[in-house]
Amino acid sequence: MQPEKYIDQYRHALLNDVIPFWMKNSPDREAGGFFTCLDREGKVFDTDKFMWLQCRQVWCFAMLYNQVEKRREWLDMALSGAAFLQRHGRDANGNWYFSLDRYGNPLMQPHSIFSDCFATMAFGQLYKVTGNPEFKTIAVDTFRNILRRQDNPKGIYSKSVPGARPLESFALPMILCNLVLEIESLLEPSLVNEVIQRGIDTVMNKFYRPELGVILENVSPDGSFSDSFEGRLVNPGHGLESMWFIMDLAGRTSDANLAQRAVDIAIRLVEYGWDGQYGGIFYFMDVKGNPPQQLEWDQKLWWVHMETLITLLKGYLHTGDERCAQWFERVHAYTWSHFPDPEHGEWFGYLNRRGEPLLSLKGGKWKGCFHVPRGLFQCWKTLEAIQAKVTLNV
Repeated sequence: MQPEKYIDQYRHALLNDVIPFWMKNSPDREAGGFFTCLDREGKVFDTDKFMWLQCRQVWCFAMLYNQVEKRREWLDMALSGAAFLQRHGRDANGNWYFSLDRYGNPLMQPHSIFSDCFATMAFGQLYKVTGNPEFKTIAVDTFRNILRRQDNPKGIYSKSVPGARPLESFALPMILCNLVLEIESLLEPSLVNEVIQRGIDTVMNKFYRPELGVILENVSPDGSFSDSFEGRLVNPGHGLESMWFIMDLAGRTSDANLAQRAVDIAIRLVEYGWDGQYGGIFYFMDVKGNPPQQLEWDQKLWWVHMETLITLLKGYLHTGDERCAQWFERVHAYTWSHFPDPEHGEWFGYLNRRGEPLLSLKGGKWKGCFHVPRGLFQCWKTLEAIQAKVTLNV
């Protein structure tokens, strides 16, 4: 791999394209917080505010201020978003709502534990930047609330009949593997280690099925396979994203075996999910090859490809496995020829199977200022680490 070929591309796209797009178009200077429903040109087409995206954008700008450059406008963006969240984001029990109207009135109950996950990230990162003890308290209290709810994350908002086909979802244990590192310095070491060990075991030994070569999205509580729509569901992007979280944990403890195992799984997943006819990675698949329940199963999504690029680069950094370099070249070529919008900036989010944009939006209910900038940053810095390692070994 020649990392110098790509470093400027990822850095330039982050600092001179994607971040300026959100700086210019997303701040709500009247009501606070951010507009995330932006059309191709950046114009606002809906003013509802979704906690996932509000929190993720706070995290993003705080992270850039913390790790790239002390730009005051980045910190001001993060603080403005955080102030809106502090005023309106939680119910009386400290659970984070799913969505609000423009002025902060709740629209949807706090049914999604992932609102809490991204609030933890946002306020944890802001505490690192500012040292404000209130931010630390919000981050730690929210994280502990997540741990209390993790065995029944939707609580009273669950639509399932109690006891009928109980299933555990992959999404929360996957996110906890990353989230615990985000706020590691704010927690007791014993709790950090407990969450890490449980996360690694759950991801690698419960949801990854070596006999199938995939990570399942849902399994029975005892880890057994459920032959149902939910039990057969594979989201290759989720599995690939989780592998760079596992690689980060492996790097934390210098566990070369765990890093290599994560690489092996990542390669199996990208091979499994790759569309051999049109290129790109499928969104959803049925592990038995049946028709998936999701009608959008064959779409190509921005976050899936960005997270895959991160995983492949981290895999190469940790192990030097040439399969990672080869697949990175392939996924990079597809991603950069389909998702970026050279005319109006930022990236398209949703492509059809042939790779044509399905929607012209740059942000909506699910796509915001997170996966693209985080991915560009992660790829940029990982490429620099690869370059430094190559230089050191020459």
